[in-house]
Amino acid sequence: MTRVRNDLFDRGNGLDRGRPAMVEALWYVVKCLVFLSALPYPSPFKCALLRLFGARVGRGVVLKPRINIHFPWKLSIGDFAWIGEETFILNFEPIAIGSHCCVSQRVFLCTGNHDYRQPHMAFRNRPIVLADGAWVGAQAFIGPGVTIESEAVVTAGSVATRSLPPEMICSGNPCRPLRHRWTGESCVQQINELSE
Repeated sequence: MTRVRNDLFDRGNGLDRGRPAMVEALWYVVKCLVFLSALPYPSPFKCALLRLFGARVGRGVVLKPRINIHFPWKLSIGDFAWIGEETFILNFEPIAIGSHCCVSQRVFLCTGNHDYRQPHMAFRNRPIVLADGAWVGAQAFIGPGVTIESEAVVTAGSVATRSLPPEMICSGNPCRPLRHRWTGESCVQQINELSE
């Protein structure tokens, strides 16, 4: 087995950490002091810190207390998104959260996985996308490689291991689409028309 010698990889198992160990250590300190704290630090302050560490963060983003973000440099958040208390963002691969998304309390966004068929358990990670207007309910799990399409709803406690279609209410373990969310034009269309 060939082993990659690079400080951006985890001992050849295929995890691209994205930054040198010193930057990661500094982020860990900031995360513990500010993001994992129960103190309600203002969202603009937290957004500025995320940008400082390489995240792309839109305007009007709300970040509640005790959010655990693994690698901010692999995170993008669109305008007016809301991320609830105790959300865990395990982003070994990029996570994109679109505009007007709601990620409710204790959601677990998990890009990480291992290939259990190999003795060295190499990483088998894949990105996650939450498209514009998606809402992920409290304590839901979103797994590697999943895309939640625009304006879809994942109900509380659901386990999504496959991508879900737009404008649908999706529920269960495994999570699957149940019915349409809207009866008329989409919410994002209505918001865009109001802002014109």
